[in-house]
Amino acid sequence: MAARVPAVTARHTATGIGRRTLDVLVAATGLALLMPLLVVIALAIKVSSEGSFLFRQVRLKEGRREFTILKFRTMRSTQSGPEITANCDKRITAIGAFLRRSHIDELPQLVNVLRGDMTLVGPRPETPALAARYPPECQWVLEHRPGLTGPTQVRSLELNNIPVDVADTEQWYLKHLVPQRVEMDATYLDHPTLTATLRVLVDTARHVIISCSGHGVQTG
Repeated sequence: MAARVPAVTARHTATGIGRRTLDVLVAATGLALLMPLLVVIALAIKVSSEGSFLFRQVRLKEGRREFTILKFRTMRSTQSGPEITANCDKRITAIGAFLRRSHIDELPQLVNVLRGDMTLVGPRPETPALAARYPPECQWVLEHRPGLTGPTQVRSLELNNIPVDVADTEQWYLKHLVPQRVEMDATYLDHPTLTATLRVLVDTARHVIISCSGHGVQTG
């Protein structure tokens, strides 16, 4: 798969400005409206298990530069394990299982979007260690700004699921999930218009509602 680095044109620049404006408006509005919910979730995490209510981890943003991603903590902070977390991982707390299934654990990343580390729609941000092990044909996706959501999160549940009988979750993720995810991300990144962005955001809202009803999986 060839690298997908679009030429800089007036049209691309205008689209980029439009997407950034949408990022700021949605992230700022979302944080303001959801603040009561965020506080309740933070308190619930603190009460239910030891450690900070936030999970911080170094990820790669546009151009493979590092930044610190923010998520609600869904696992016990006293236990270590592989970077890729399957749904059956014993480190996941009771409230964490719900947060992961509903994708509510991702809400603090609205701060990352507001800062410009992430955008609303794009490929998921990867850790430096896993990114270094990406198949060569998938490396191009690391040059793009990562997103809070994207086609792989809402269009295909199997791209977010690791079988329970897999011994090496990281190897399985890199060999099977990454190529499929990158191929699907390319469908958006080739034409990242405002219309396409809004379509993914609407799909995301629908996907979250379905996930909150008890369906859906997550690996990132």
